[in-house]
Amino acid sequence: MFDGFTTSKIQTTGATIHAISAGSGPPLLLLHGYPQTHVMWHRIAPRLAEKFTVIAADLRGYGDSSKPDDGKNHFGYSKRAMAQDQVEVMHHFGFDKFFVAGHDRGGRVAHRLALDHPDRVMRVAVLDIVPTHKLFHTVTKEFATVYYHWFFLIQPAPFPETLIGANPAFYLESRFRRLMPDRVTPEAYAEYLRCWNAGAIHASCEDYRAAASVDLEHDDADLHRKIECPLLALWAEHGAMHPLYDVLATWRERASNATGKALPGGHFLPEESPEQTLAELMAFFAR
Repeated sequence: MFDGFTTSKIQTTGATIHAISAGSGPPLLLLHGYPQTHVMWHRIAPRLAEKFTVIAADLRGYGDSSKPDDGKNHFGYSKRAMAQDQVEVMHHFGFDKFFVAGHDRGGRVAHRLALDHPDRVMRVAVLDIVPTHKLFHTVTKEFATVYYHWFFLIQPAPFPETLIGANPAFYLESRFRRLMPDRVTPEAYAEYLRCWNAGAIHASCEDYRAAASVDLEHDDADLHRKIECPLLALWAEHGAMHPLYDVLATWRERASNATGKALPGGHFLPEESPEQTLAELMAFFAR
């Protein structure tokens, strides 16, 4: 899936991050969502590498990256800690300024990256999300129905871990088949399943627990601040964000220079709508 890419293990202050890299040109960091790994970019990363130096990383807790301790108030899986990992990953590759595109959970890390490290992030793209703070402060029946897992996964350990762990393959398949039937390739799904072990299940729950606790504290402290670099918001025409929120207007509340549009397909844009996603990212990061 990633011919010509080099695999690396980067030791950061708080984790060991698994990443792949290829290409030349301006540096572009790709961050995946739940319950995936860097493999979610396999349809577009090789083509992005024709124009950019592409680094696709597994977030801490996911894929072949390490699973650090939870930390006080789930700080070990805060978006701040995850963002710091990626700053150190990019420094490892020789880049102190870079572009970043994040889908789903990776988009939340990208949001925090742009706030905590404005001197490093030159442009940021967020795929099929609105800010975490907005979601938790505007909960509706419709949101809770579609995004029930947000409230399931934040329950104290080991409740969700035990239920998911009783049949990990069934749970994992339910996340994909419900949202993107026939669009995840067998090769990609095999990788997601390989990585969906007890450590990753617990870490992913911690990711969501952090979102409902320490991440909200960080967001509350930063409500007066906006992302200053250009931001591109892409969302799925047939995803959950589109009918529930005015996605672009919501991002304009949090970013000084936000543009965006809906793309065909569902939530997993890089796999469901690769051509359209590729075209928008190419155009945005080439400016």
